Amino acid sequence: MAMTSLLIIIAVLAVLLILGVPISYSIGISALAAIVLTVPANVAVITAAQRTFVGMSNFTLTAIPFFILAGNLMNQGGIARRLVNFVMAILGKLPGALLVTNVGTNALFGAISGSASAAAAAVGSMVEEGEEKLGYDRGLCAAANGSSAPSGLLIPPSNALITYSLASGGTSVAALFLAGYVPGMIWALGCIIVAIILAKKKGYSGEKGKFSWKILGKATLEALPSLSLIIVVIGGIVAGIFTATEGAAISVVYALILSICYKSIDLKTFWNIVIDSAKTSGMIVFLIGVSNILGWVMAFTMIPQAISNALLGLTSNPYIILLIMNVILLIAGTFMDVTPAILIFTPLFLPIVKSFGMSPVQFGLILVYNLCIGNITPPVGNTLFVSIKVGKTSLSKVMPYMLWFYAAILVGLLLITYVPVLTTGLPMAAGLL
Repeated sequence: MAMTSLLIIIAVLAVLLILGVPISYSIGISALAAIVLTVPANVAVITAAQRTFVGMSNFTLTAIPFFILAGNLMNQGGIARRLVNFVMAILGKLPGALLVTNVGTNALFGAISGSASAAAAAVGSMVEEGEEKLGYDRGLCAAANGSSAPSGLLIPPSNALITYSLASGGTSVAALFLAGYVPGMIWALGCIIVAIILAKKKGYSGEKGKFSWKILGKATLEALPSLSLIIVVIGGIVAGIFTATEGAAISVVYALILSICYKSIDLKTFWNIVIDSAKTSGMIVFLIGVSNILGWVMAFTMIPQAISNALLGLTSNPYIILLIMNVILLIAGTFMDVTPAILIFTPLFLPIVKSFGMSPVQFGLILVYNLCIGNITPPVGNTLFVSIKVGKTSLSKVMPYMLWFYAAILVGLLLITYVPVLTTGLPMAAGLL
């Protein structure tokens, strides 16, 4: 029954996605199709409705709308420019200064805004004019911008990690948030190294003159209010002062006060931000609800156990199993968004990694890291295409450079997959593991 249900789910989901049906409807319909054909009818309908309600009723889930609203408030203006100046003051002397600055700012802005595409659009626009004046290759600029933007999704506060916490049955959000720092920095550092190498090959130098502490001090003061959002929210959650949901609400108040101080929003703009945030939140919450039906079907038909037995039947070597999982997740990420993919693959793979002693926290970061790569890989690759549009170039001119960045990002994936301390070290030090 397990393999039959799995084949039904895969077939129906694939057909619906090809036809362009929204992912939430596709997941719900594929789950219902498996229910109708494999689960007793008198059990199926009532349980499916209950699971949808239960999936949307988790209190931790309320953190996501708050973080979305806070991110949208922070996106409105003033933040990106201050962060660019701050990172430029630190890294501006390196070869290809604007490329390196783009990468570093994307990591910070992506963490604050919670959106890789927003980071690519906002930060890319900030540095694009300077890159053009200095004669930088447009394809290289777009590649550096696009490849680095998803790094911010790993650095907390991260909606993807909150979603994983729910899908995994309650893995500590505080532990996941702390665990995200090192993978996010590894991703960004890999992109910085590639940017420097390519800048040297192209002959792009850094800013001339000596390092200025005065400029750094001024840039730090301007950027500090924005950066403090991460410090206040994550520090409070990790220290146990407030929960993830309370921290998310505090981030909204903080972002609103900051936006008012920067004079970047008025009443009409604020109303539009609230409406957009509500629409996005509604889509995510509904998606989590219908995905809960899928999770129940998988559990009822014992699909995770069947997949676990199949993988363990191929090999008992955990290193090879993890490599196979990474390949599957990388492929899935090329055509699936991060949130639905987390909801689908967590119940499939988490029991397997637990069987050979991997921490759910480490697996959560491996999962999210893999799926974030999908943001910059065709055919979907929303963040990649945003960076191409901002950079006023084409996919054919960007992809030769992207191969360099892909290589660095994949090295980072292997590191967090096979070196557990990179993800579990900080949570263990904080007493969360």
